[in-house]
Amino acid sequence: MGLNQFVEEIQVLGKDLVERVKALIHEGNVNRIIIKDEKGNTFMEIPIAIAAVGVIAAPLLAGLGAISALVAKFNIVVERASSDRNVKPEPEASKDASQQV
Repeated sequence: MGLNQFVEEIQVLGKDLVERVKALIHEGNVNRIIIKDEKGNTFMEIPIAIAAVGVIAAPLLAGLGAISALVAKFNIVVERASSDRNVKPEPEASKDASQQV
């Protein structure tokens, strides 16, 4: 089973930012969340392996709440990993001449 990385961008209002990020953290296939304003300036990058730990997630979400009060619209860039079950296994290397009968 191979893993494919892909990126999606979600536009949210400042008031919905914290709730949307909480929902993304609880999804299983998100690797990283990047919070940007409408001009493309990056406010925060969250590696989900770290944010999944509740002790670390609480201050991150509090910081997001403060940031969301400053800007009206945000873009959330979500890096996801998705398993691709339709990938065929690579063919094995041809046998050497010594193994052929």
